[in-house]
Amino acid sequence: MTQAKETPWLFRTYAGHSTAKASNALYRTNLAKGQTGLSVAFDLPTQTGYDSDHELARGEVGKVGVPVSHLGDMRALFDAIPLEQMNTSMTINATAPWLLALYIAVAEEQGADVSKLQGTVQNDLIKEYLSRGTYICPPKPSLRMITDVAAYTQKHLPKWNPMNVCSYHLQEAGATPEQELAFALATACAVLDDLKGKVSAADFPNMVGRISFFVNAGIRFVTEMCKMRAFVDLWDEILLERYGVTEAKYRRFRYGVQVNSLGLTEQQPENNVYRILIEMLAVTLSKKARARAVQLPAWNEALGLPRPWDQQWSLRMQQILAYETDLLEYDDLFDGNPAIDRKVDALKQGAREELAQIDAMGGAVAAIDYMKGRLVEANAERISKIEAKETIVVGVNRWTEAAPSPLTAGDGAIMQADPEAEADQIARLTAWRAARDEGRVQAALSALRAACANGENVMPASIAAAKAGATTGEWGATVRAAFGQYRGPTGVSKAPSNRTEGLDPIREAVQAVSSRLGRQLKFLVGKPGLDGHSNGAEQIAARARDCGMDIHYEGIRLTPAEIVASAADQEAHVVGLSILSGSHLPLIAETMDRMRAAGLDHVPVVVGGIIPEDDAAQLRAMGVAAVYTPKDFELNRIMMDIVALVDPAPIAAQ
Repeated sequence: MTQAKETPWLFRTYAGHSTAKASNALYRTNLAKGQTGLSVAFDLPTQTGYDSDHELARGEVGKVGVPVSHLGDMRALFDAIPLEQMNTSMTINATAPWLLALYIAVAEEQGADVSKLQGTVQNDLIKEYLSRGTYICPPKPSLRMITDVAAYTQKHLPKWNPMNVCSYHLQEAGATPEQELAFALATACAVLDDLKGKVSAADFPNMVGRISFFVNAGIRFVTEMCKMRAFVDLWDEILLERYGVTEAKYRRFRYGVQVNSLGLTEQQPENNVYRILIEMLAVTLSKKARARAVQLPAWNEALGLPRPWDQQWSLRMQQILAYETDLLEYDDLFDGNPAIDRKVDALKQGAREELAQIDAMGGAVAAIDYMKGRLVEANAERISKIEAKETIVVGVNRWTEAAPSPLTAGDGAIMQADPEAEADQIARLTAWRAARDEGRVQAALSALRAACANGENVMPASIAAAKAGATTGEWGATVRAAFGQYRGPTGVSKAPSNRTEGLDPIREAVQAVSSRLGRQLKFLVGKPGLDGHSNGAEQIAARARDCGMDIHYEGIRLTPAEIVASAADQEAHVVGLSILSGSHLPLIAETMDRMRAAGLDHVPVVVGGIIPEDDAAQLRAMGVAAVYTPKDFELNRIMMDIVALVDPAPIAAQ
């Protein structure tokens, strides 16, 4: 006899693009199709605290999410969507206090009871230093703002999750399951340690119960399912033993998930449908470790921006599993399974060892450099195994011959961001500034500066600034002035790694070319714009280092002017630029113009990113020497290409 069928998890689709109005239409359409919660993607200027007309925002507006520059944008984003009845996840970190302030202001305008608002702000800055790059301030004041949000919601938004400890991007950066477990749990501990000073001892357990997690599930779905069971056990153990939380309900491991995007392939992209389905099973099959919310990528995300139909297809996958199968009618399917128990125990042991190392260093904030270095090395190991075919990826390094996919044929196979959206957004931003009460705005920003300086919770002043009409860039500038800016570690050490597989011929070629050049081949790697996905740039820099090149890599968030100045200062022989946000055309065009103006047009420029072939042709027409996309997974071949580009006496292809 089966038990009563359980209520399924929240169905979400991570979405947002172009403008608030366009994103609102998409949300309303998805809700009508059966989506049960919203998951908002913000564009990079919004995530990093810049207005849409800032120099660094050029080319980035509306590309990877929706731009929200002020209260008017937030109104438009949720027009005709009753926030009191909605469960909204906002993937926002450095500007989480500000976006939550705007959300609260709009809810109040709708007449909502703010205490009934349900949802999540991700609000995890530590993983931003490790893997995603949308941080603003140094770690300590960032931690303070995380716990300011938590303490504020404890009093005013009791149903809101004030922080989503996000291990998702750790796996995207190459983390092993043990590292993903340990680094995420260490982050949670850092937050709880700071939060203890901001809420009463009586309220602390309830506050712990509002901390949630956002995880990744990769293709090794048995391991991933065991990882989730390990998360459940370890979180319970930490809360009971380290924090003395005795109520079991507050020790529940509550998490949402987006399954792995790292493994989505540009080659034979239709195969990604199977990958997404298998990865979803990892977070739904085990009842005790089942996700509370699931959002799935679309099959064609390695190619570009998914269309509404592609997102609908991913939503239908969830609905079929939840409503057509009998999964939700049974107790946990894996209790008492000796193979599962062994794997879970092994993962917990590995995670405990990593946690002990981080604790010995003083906790997650103190161990940021250590964790970043571990991630870069783990990712290098992952890529090396794919190159060597130790790890099989269907359609990439095995079974690469295939019939053309009809799903990618013709125009419209992927959605294009509205090319006029940036100008439209800037025009509305300009009009917003002109129409507001400037005195009221400046008074609100002054109060925010004072709150930052004197240790007050930043949320009340942020909400007041939102209602006064302040902009995202003004809020960002205020906290930068108060707390300072920060440039995170790159994780790319100067010392070569121990990996030598296939490198000897490249090292010989590098040395031969360096001899002809009269000095070591100098390779400058840069990331123009606001794109913080630095994994590819880090791996290119690390492999070039291991091949004997003299690398110069400063990390993320550089203007084209800064990159060209570095190329001149470093006397670079070749420049490599990495952009995954879709802003490659305007940013590379500006970089190439500045290279020519600086007399560096003899220095070859190579570009990597998620770049459609039509765009790649435009880049080559601008003078870009080579364009690489996710299908170019063989880093050693890229290294030989770079050597050949630089060689004053071209060598024969290897």
